[in-house]
Amino acid sequence: MRIRKLGSNGPEISVIGFGAWEAGGTQWGPNESDDVVIAAMRAGLDAGIDWIDTAEVYGDGVSEGLVGRAIAGRGDVTIASKVAPTPEGSGFRPEDVRRACDGSLGRLGIERIDLYQLHWQDETGVPIEDTWGAMTELQDAGKVRCIGVSNFDRELIERCLAIRHVDSLQPEFSMLDRRNAELISWCGDEGIGVVTYGPLAYGLLTGRIDLDTTFAPGDWRGRPQTEGPFADLDGSLAIVERLRPIAERLDCQVGQLALAWNVHQPGVTAAIAGTRNAEHARSNAAAGDIELDTATIAEIDGILEGER
Repeated sequence: MRIRKLGSNGPEISVIGFGAWEAGGTQWGPNESDDVVIAAMRAGLDAGIDWIDTAEVYGDGVSEGLVGRAIAGRGDVTIASKVAPTPEGSGFRPEDVRRACDGSLGRLGIERIDLYQLHWQDETGVPIEDTWGAMTELQDAGKVRCIGVSNFDRELIERCLAIRHVDSLQPEFSMLDRRNAELISWCGDEGIGVVTYGPLAYGLLTGRIDLDTTFAPGDWRGRPQTEGPFADLDGSLAIVERLRPIAERLDCQVGQLALAWNVHQPGVTAAIAGTRNAEHARSNAAAGDIELDTATIAEIDGILEGER
């Protein structure tokens, strides 16, 4: 597994991280047992992944609790979590952020969060300067090591930078959704680490979904989509089929190729791959060893440009 430094000030992390959104259970169909979910996390860690990304809103704290159980007794795991604005999360007022951090620390069973992030832009009117100021206070107090943002645009990031360095951005980014490519590259130039989410396009890039796939009740992917890779399912699946010969040539799975491509993009530090399946976690981890030469990347980019 390759290791990279998260931005200019962050820790060294594996280029593939374990995403614990699915561990929260909600929005992904029927829940797996706690033991199955924890086993998937531990399988990823044993296979070389050394960090887990979670959030207070993933299952209303359920994900953080399961992550805490999965890492108990292990001192070699970097933990990233997030606070969200109201009404979904604790809120972005300074006192809300402080309370949320304490809650996450308790559920995770740790004394310090390695990377604490603002989950998405607040729409309730709390100035980002107040919220980011609270994040810097948590950092100064030693409750968090690094501070970052998720789903922020450049303007919001620059307002944070005026107060203190932003250690990371977590944007959506995959072969099937490259809207944030320019922002990601800019972050790389600014010394801001980038950990992408959705690198497998929520399963589309694994090659295990087709037009006949049905999703369990409660799984958001089964609902009509107006944007993202599921909005144009025919086009997305056509790209996957064109990627298969490249994956076969490299003796890897399509999903592994998608992860490897992701972490080869300018500005990307690492990609977050979520699962509740131990075998899939090991497969995702193996993608961290795949090297793509410039010719292969150009070939893939040609497919992506030609189809979208």
